Amino acid sequence: MVVFNGLLIAFLIIFAITALCKWLLAHLNIRHLQRHGHEIPEVFRGEIDRATLAKITDYTIESSRFRSFENVFDDIFILLILLSGFLPWLLSLILFWNLHFVLSGLIFLGVIVILSGLPGIPFTLYNTFVIEKRHGFSTITFKLWLTDLIKGLVVSTCLMVLLLGSFLSLLYYAPKTWWFWVWLLFAIFQLLVLWLYPVLIAPLFNRYEPVKDESLKDALVAMMSRVGLKTKGVYQVDEGKRTKHTNAYFTGLGKTKRIVLFDTLLASHAPDEILSVLAHEIGHWKKKHILKQLAFMEVASLFIFYLAYKLTGWPLMYQTFGFYEVIPYVGLLLLSVLFGPLFFFLSPVGAMIARKFEREADDFAFGLTGSNKPFTDALKRLAKDNLANLHPHPFYAWFYYSHPPLTERIARLQQRSVQDVI
Repeated sequence: MVVFNGLLIAFLIIFAITALCKWLLAHLNIRHLQRHGHEIPEVFRGEIDRATLAKITDYTIESSRFRSFENVFDDIFILLILLSGFLPWLLSLILFWNLHFVLSGLIFLGVIVILSGLPGIPFTLYNTFVIEKRHGFSTITFKLWLTDLIKGLVVSTCLMVLLLGSFLSLLYYAPKTWWFWVWLLFAIFQLLVLWLYPVLIAPLFNRYEPVKDESLKDALVAMMSRVGLKTKGVYQVDEGKRTKHTNAYFTGLGKTKRIVLFDTLLASHAPDEILSVLAHEIGHWKKKHILKQLAFMEVASLFIFYLAYKLTGWPLMYQTFGFYEVIPYVGLLLLSVLFGPLFFFLSPVGAMIARKFEREADDFAFGLTGSNKPFTDALKRLAKDNLANLHPHPFYAWFYYSHPPLTERIARLQQRSVQDVI
């Protein structure tokens, strides 16, 4: 049974504040959209009509409310798992079998991972086959969705067993220095997954092939050669079998680096717009944004693992949640739950860094193409094709957005163009 002491009360207060903040941010964003959703932003005048604005409003509000409901459900589920006494019961059952530390830890953490993932399946189904279908985005069949789910479970299970098994072995065999070795393990694992994902994991779900359009390919060759990049790094992916959303992204590391364009993007955008999107992704590549993010994550994770090492022997934490033994893997689970709400309030830091990288990539695209028009046209089309919210509340955007709001982003590019001409 849990013990209602100062630690538990503090956790519940912070947990409740976090849940309330999530709901308030979503509510603030919805109310802002309801007040301003009928207004056509200056940079979109002549590009978008009120009917499209109405679709954007409907889609954004329905999606936001659904995510808020899902967040509330997840929070209640976490509290039930944590406060019901289930975790101590599960641990006692596993320890009764007298298994090796590594195997018992794998079973304990594996059960938690499974239980935490199961409630999300109905939400994903509803979002995919109701909300996304209703607003004209989802094209996936249930068979493909189920195939993706099974493949994802197999891949994630293999990776989890490999990573957690190594992790628990270090906990057991290096009890005083595991924090350093686990940090090193995670760093290597992240680099390995980033390197292998484009060539080993992603092809399990989609077909990747070099861009087919010969004229576009020639233009891509010319653009990439100007910045010293190999053309084999630009691919198109058959994402249209799942969704009508359009996108492009940068992935990989070293020789597996590649820029990926959705087939839906290629179908809906003019060649000069596609080139400008490619120029933006090249900007991420040339500015080494992924490597910078990795470096930041590694420094932060080293501190987190050392802090976890110091706290896993804290008896009060175990007693508060009904445990009577100090077992490191249980302590790490409890720490992840205890500090989860605090990490929520650090999310704006990551968002601000990501927005800075996006602005740098925008600037690179502008310099590489020599014009702001193709990229601003591409952003406007992306907004219309994806029903992107053109009126996010400023505080909501500051807290969550990894990209600058579209209106701000387009206005900035246009202003820069004027300043450069002057």
